[in-house]
Amino acid sequence: MSVFANFLIFQAGWFATVLGAANGAPWLGPIAVLVAVVLHLRATRDVGSEVRLLGSAVALGLVADSLLLATGWIDYPNGQWAPGFAPYWIVTLWALFASTLNVSLRWLHGRDGLAILFGAVGGPLSYVAGAKLGAMTFVETVPALIALAVGWGVAMPALTRLAARLDGFSARPRPAYIRDSWRQVDNRG
Repeated sequence: MSVFANFLIFQAGWFATVLGAANGAPWLGPIAVLVAVVLHLRATRDVGSEVRLLGSAVALGLVADSLLLATGWIDYPNGQWAPGFAPYWIVTLWALFASTLNVSLRWLHGRDGLAILFGAVGGPLSYVAGAKLGAMTFVETVPALIALAVGWGVAMPALTRLAARLDGFSARPRPAYIRDSWRQVDNRG
């Protein structure tokens, strides 16, 4: 998948998700994200690694956004699937975001300082854009933005490091010890 196609698919999925949530159709986002993830996985060399990356990002997003919601600093008008948990549509955005980590955001691999800066600035800006479009509200703006900057500043280098390890787009062959361990399992079988 090209960097440009990955970026465009991400943008389309983000807008579909946020505008769907803002206009009372929070189900639209997960459908758009599902399509984007399927396209992403069809282009990968190692589906298993990319699925683990996306799943890890979803788990992180569920915890992070649920904690932010629990503070009372933000509010979501719809898409709640269980009390105390972030709405399902924003959790799916984490999978969509993770689909960029080994393609259009690959340039952040091994650059922790830039990843911290990118996360600390870009993360909160994404939420501000979502609020401007009506998908969420800041109840306590300053504490929420500080929490988002710190959270994304920590999450971004962690996610880029994880992405480098679970890189389903890399042309690098798997290390011999991994290939050989699979052969041993297959021969026992």
